[in-house]
Amino acid sequence: MIALTAGSEPDELEVIVVCNGCTDDSAGIARRFGTRMRVIETPIRSKINALNLGDREARGFPRFYVDADVVLNLQSIRAIVQKLQSGETLAAAPKIRHDVSRCSWAVKAFYKIDRQMPSFREGIGGSGVYALSEAGRGRFAEFPKLTADDGFVRLTFSPNERCSVEGAESLVTPPSNLRGLIQIKTRSHFGSYELRRRYPQLFANFGQGNRTALADLFRRPGIWPSLGVYLYVKTRAKLLVRRQVKQGKCDIWERDDTSRLSSACSTSHNLATNTCQVV
Repeated sequence: MIALTAGSEPDELEVIVVCNGCTDDSAGIARRFGTRMRVIETPIRSKINALNLGDREARGFPRFYVDADVVLNLQSIRAIVQKLQSGETLAAAPKIRHDVSRCSWAVKAFYKIDRQMPSFREGIGGSGVYALSEAGRGRFAEFPKLTADDGFVRLTFSPNERCSVEGAESLVTPPSNLRGLIQIKTRSHFGSYELRRRYPQLFANFGQGNRTALADLFRRPGIWPSLGVYLYVKTRAKLLVRRQVKQGKCDIWERDDTSRLSSACSTSHNLATNTCQVV
């Protein structure tokens, strides 16, 4: 939250912090920032519930939805606001930078390949942040009860209506080991499965897939070890989702704790809006 607000003008940001089922001092820490930050507490451990609670309280646009464990600075917020205020883009996200300094070789290898995929550059998804203009937010009512809220938002807009903004960056800390990585990718694949099952019409906005990029990477023997890790993680995650669906376990929340140094409130979220507003 310090990175989010550092250097901002008094009325530039409205920040709403939604603490959902927290067992740490997240709410207390947020309240120490004073009146510029509003705090909502709920016992319900649901990201979608947190998003909707914060959204009802937010007033301004563009509106940002920021995961609690993501670092986003004011410069990036301003760059995204400028992009959305141009009117050409309805939904935007920062570029992703992964902090892999504490990660195993296998996790580093996975992200070495992942950042070369078209899906990495398409805008919204994986960055832990997305922002909507007022017209963009008008595309849907409340956030539906889904695992992949970012996937839903991304596919609500065509590739021409969404983007990753140059000059904006979010810092994401991946899992430190392969097991944690497979857990979060299992959740990601379940989110895609759930979206396709419930909102198949949205996949007209899917954009470019990864198959062509993977075929190109196979022509580079020097990265085959990393490519092997990438394919193993993706395949393993898909198989786990298939098994869970067959067993009727359709409410998965795979969570990685290896990238969280001290938080017991992994699902709390900031909603920021512009005056700009951050939720």
